[in-house]
Formats: sequence, structure tokens, C-alpha cells
Amino acid sequence: MADVEMMSSDSESIDGDSYDFRSLLSSLEIDFLIRNNGDQVKIDSLEGKKLGFYFSDKEDEICQIFTQKLVNVYKELSSKGDFEIIFASWDYSDDTFEEFFSEMPWLAIPFQLLYLEDTLDELDDFFFQERDVPRLVILDEHGMVVTDDGVSLIQKYGVDGYPFSAERFKELKEEEEKARREQTIRSILASPSSSRDFVISSDGNKVPVSKLEGKTVGLYFSLSSCKSCVDFTPKLVEVYKKLEEKGESFEIVLISLDDEEKSFKESFGGMPWLALPFKDKSCEKLARYFELSTTPTVVIIGPDGKTLQSNVAEDIEEHGIQAYPFTPQKFAELAEMEKAKEMVQTLESILVSGDLDFVIGKDGVRIPVSDLVGKNILLYFSAHHCLECHHFLPKLIESYHEIKAKDEPLEVVFISSDNDQASFDKSFSEMPWLALPFGDARKSSLSRRFKVIGIPMLVAIGSSGRTVTKEAKDLITMYRAKAYPFTEERLKEVEAEYEEMAKEWPEKVKYRWEKKRELTLMHMMHYRCDECNKYGQVWAYRCKERDIKLHPKCALEAEAKGTESESMDEETPNEGWVCGGDMSIGFCSSSPLSRGRQISVLFGI
Repeated sequence: MADVEMMSSDSESIDGDSYDFRSLLSSLEIDFLIRNNGDQVKIDSLEGKKLGFYFSDKEDEICQIFTQKLVNVYKELSSKGDFEIIFASWDYSDDTFEEFFSEMPWLAIPFQLLYLEDTLDELDDFFFQERDVPRLVILDEHGMVVTDDGVSLIQKYGVDGYPFSAERFKELKEEEEKARREQTIRSILASPSSSRDFVISSDGNKVPVSKLEGKTVGLYFSLSSCKSCVDFTPKLVEVYKKLEEKGESFEIVLISLDDEEKSFKESFGGMPWLALPFKDKSCEKLARYFELSTTPTVVIIGPDGKTLQSNVAEDIEEHGIQAYPFTPQKFAELAEMEKAKEMVQTLESILVSGDLDFVIGKDGVRIPVSDLVGKNILLYFSAHHCLECHHFLPKLIESYHEIKAKDEPLEVVFISSDNDQASFDKSFSEMPWLALPFGDARKSSLSRRFKVIGIPMLVAIGSSGRTVTKEAKDLITMYRAKAYPFTEERLKEVEAEYEEMAKEWPEKVKYRWEKKRELTLMHMMHYRCDECNKYGQVWAYRCKERDIKLHPKCALEAEAKGTESESMDEETPNEGWVCGGDMSIGFCSSSPLSRGRQISVLFGI
């Protein structure tokens, strides 16, 4: 998260000088900006205003999410009349620019001008070295760059960050630090700005915040449209009622993230605890204050008003009432219990539950779990609606067939997060392995055991039945079948092979579009090659200043061909290159990896 010290260094990195943006745009032959209705706005009309230069790309999901946040902030500040945003698009076509810009109430540099004489590159050089989106550079009314990390600041402070000065950010940071030092249940839940000193019950009664003082309080951050929240709430209700029956001094307060009052009322109506009122401004502030990154989240506030635990949702899922009173000592006890359980873990202890002692193959044929004992097992958590799952599946199938072709004792078990039988059937029809039946009760216990908070996820179970790694997805993505059987010893061998391979390549290369800069060889897990536009892993040549990344093969070919390579067809630069075989110089894949919609984007974590 950007803080005052970081902002100071950001300004210093671009000399901390006052910049004349009019001269900059004029030098790039830009004398007007546009609105999404086609109106032209003269550059001179922005003199004396605070400005945000917004670099963004419609194809990037994080950009889409942040843009909505920025639109809300912009609209709230529009009445002040002294703040304007200028959109500099990184879109690849005029159509995507127009579509994205139609959602924005601010100004933009005309798309056709951005790609004349490398205008966008000049803007990049002017404001910052590393290319990344979304990016928001904020200038004060004198043209001084306040920060080039406006995205983090808008996410964290929203409208409260106005007038976006270093002094204001310092003030907010000091207020936040003071709030943490002096935190009480009242300072968390009451709202002095609106004179609200109460929370509400599901029947609409107001309950004074003072009634919660001295109690252990769980702040339940939830979203009614979130399936994980819907699944978790009954478990939390069960724990809450058991503690209530035992007379424990415990309360829960719902912090709803819903946008629609109807959804809020429907979900809160079935809960036995308290809540902040719908759309109370404290909901968003608390999400930022507690650095919310996922839902469901249950923050535990101790009887003294201090934060005891940042999120016990998984612990409640796994241990139920045993997790209470959520103290460090209690969690130390639970951790010891988990270690002991892992030491005696077997495949049957994972996959067998009462009469559920089988998995299914094609056509629903039942296969006893006992038939899988002694094999290496991959538990594949996935769903048909998950875009990243669709991108990962071909890699897993390819690796599966390659490993099985060597007569290795491997099997994969699909564990579905699909919403209905039809979606499950579609998912499973594409897979050559086994599965748990749709709606199988074991799915919940497996998700809790392996702490599945996102899909796709791939857990490797060794022949002994003990867990080898929960990171098998990343290993398949990087190394494909070479990663098998996913042990630390095997990974060391694979990494040594790639280190040996890289010894044959130069540390730095020149690139035809970047004659002034060199690209350096480095490890990268996932990236898109700027030469052939395909995805790669393991090794890349990268220019950090321009954020250009190339497969080693592309980089070495481009350097060897020199200026001759400028006439190459950009659409098919590496036709015939089969990745993952002998020519595995930075594996290629045409499947992108989604960055995912994260609550952290909404609340600035």
C-alpha cells in the first residue's frame, strides 16, 4: 500500500519537478482532448486543475473493476470543479477504446493520436519507468506529480483522499495509525459523522453499540451473491447458536457488501445476529480498515476492543465451535491437532466418508477408493463457469496423458464446484479421469481440509496418502509433466535442468523496438511475449523500464535477425514452434491466465 514515504520516492523517481502537461501534449501534437460524446476540450481549459492521467486497458479485468471505483469517486468530486481525469488507453483497437471510454465520464486523449510517433511510449517515459495497468498519475494544480500510485490511494481512501495532496495522505495515514492504537468496539462500529451509535437486528430494532462492549465480537463481511458466503452462513449460524446456548459472551455483526437493499434484507432476514445498516458508509471503510481480501471473512474483536484475528472463517468451517474463543493459544492447539492428523493421513481418510467410499468414472461407473490406494493422486478443484479453469485444463490433460504414457501410477479426481448437474456433466465430459459425483458431501470437507479459496486448484497426494503439495497447479503450469511426482526432490532436479539450459543464453540482448535499452534474462512464472503474443513460463528476457517481455527463443531470433526482423509478419512470428517438447525455451501457451476478480481491487488492499 502506498504511504507517504513511498509517494515521496515516487516523486523523486521522476525528479520531483513541476511538469507542464500542456507542453507535453503539445509536443506530441495533441492540442485537444475528447469526451465520450465526441466533444472536444482544449488543453488550456485544464489550467489550474488537479489532474489524474489514467492508463488503462479494457481487456484487463483489474482495469475494469478499478474503473468503476474511479467513476464513483470522480462523480462525487465533480461538483468541486477542480479535478479532471485524462484517459490514456492501452487498448489495441479503436473499437475496444470506444467501448471502454463510453463508461467514463472524464476526458481522453483521442485514440488515433496515441499511436502516432509512439505517443503512449512518450507518456510512459514521462510519468514512470515500469509499464503496468491500471495506473493513475496524480498532478496537483501546479503540475507537480503528487504520486504515480494513484490506483492504490483511490482504492484505499476513495473520496476521502481529496485533494490528493501529500499533506492529505499524511493526515489520513496518521488518522489510521491513531485509530488502530486507540481502537475500541465503539470506534469500529459507531459513526460520529452520521451520529449513528447503534447496530440493527433483523427485525429492525436499534441496538446501542455500548451493548457490545466487553464482548468478543465477530465482524462478518459477506456478500449475498457470493456462493461461498451462502454456503458458510449456515455453519456460522450453527456455531453462533451453540455459543449462545452455552451463555458465552459472543456476538456477530454483519458488514454487508451488497449493492441492493432487497438482497441485503433477504440475506440478513435469516441471520440471528446484528448488522450495520444497509449501505452505511462504515461498511466500505471497515473493508479497507481490515484489509478485506476475500469473502466470507470473520474478523474477531476481543473483549478489550482490539483485533484478535483477521479472519477465522476457514477455522470455523473446519473446527466449528472448537475454534472459540479464537485466541492465539486456541489456534496453537488446533495447529498441533492438524499436524498430528497430517502425519497419519491416508487416501481413504481423505476420500472415504461413511458409505461414500467410491469415485466415479465415465458413464457413472463406481470405482472403490481402495482401488486408488498406492497411487499418486491429483485432486482437481474446478468448475465449468470458471474461465481460468478452462485455460488450465488443456495443460493438465496434456500432462496427464504424458505421465500415463510412461505407465506411472497416477490418477486425477475432479472435485466440482459447479452449480448444477448439467454444468458438472459438461465439465466432466472434457476430462479423461475420475470424479466425485455432483453434489457429493465430501466436496465441502475436502475444500476445508485443503483450504480451497479459489479455483482451479490442484492438490498432489503421494502414494503413501500424505499431501505432497497444494501448489500442483503452478507446477503443472510451469513445468508440465516434468513436475511429476511433484516432490521437492523432483522440483530441484527440474530447476537444475532449466538453470543449465539458461547457461547457453546471453544475460542481456538487444530488441529491435528498444534500441536504447537491453532486455535481461530472468525467471518469470507467467507472462505474455510481446513478440509472438503467446504466453510463456520459466524464463523470459525482460526490460523492466518498459515492461517488455520476450520468450528467449523470440529474443534470440530477433537479435540475430537485427533490422531484417522489422519486416517479419507480426501475426505469425513463431509458426511451427511446438512448446513443451525439446524446444522448451520458455514454454508457450496460447491460453491466458485470468487475474481474477478480487475484493481487494474494490477496497484497496
